[in-house]
Amino acid sequence: MRLAALFLALALAGCAQLPKAPTSESETRLSGRISVTVAGNVHQRGTGGAASFELFGGPSAGRLELTSPLGALVARAQWAPGLVTLQTPNDERRYDDLDALTRELLGEAVPVAALFDWLQARPWPAAPHQKTASGFEQLGWRIEPRLPALVATRLAEPVVTLRAKLEVGDEGTP
Repeated sequence: MRLAALFLALALAGCAQLPKAPTSESETRLSGRISVTVAGNVHQRGTGGAASFELFGGPSAGRLELTSPLGALVARAQWAPGLVTLQTPNDERRYDDLDALTRELLGEAVPVAALFDWLQARPWPAAPHQKTASGFEQLGWRIEPRLPALVATRLAEPVVTLRAKLEVGDEGTP
């Protein structure tokens, strides 16, 4: 609900958007469309949202930018050792780590550090994994790479489903 509310508020704000951050040609860049759905239950409706994304850097230091369907940059998460921030057109907040940031936005933690590898159809090297018929399981998530797309489903309740489709031709794209 939080992500959907964030996008609705930003869409209604119209022209409110963040300025683009400078990029380095040596920086890893992945971009495309992403959606996250948190399943509901008897007591609570499911939630979710979708956006275009650009993912820069790597698991230890990087940036995730979310863009509205109209092309406005509506949120930027940045991380480095000891510092995680989220910028929106009207606010900037600090977090202890990426899990805390995604938990506040989505209601559940999403392993952003692992996304760099998952989006390239490989397990994140910082954690053990098990192969499955359609991909692998890691960090309590079932990862089903279908290049240039990915479906990642958290196996614990509430079920979280992350779908991403990479733009073909991005740096770092297989």
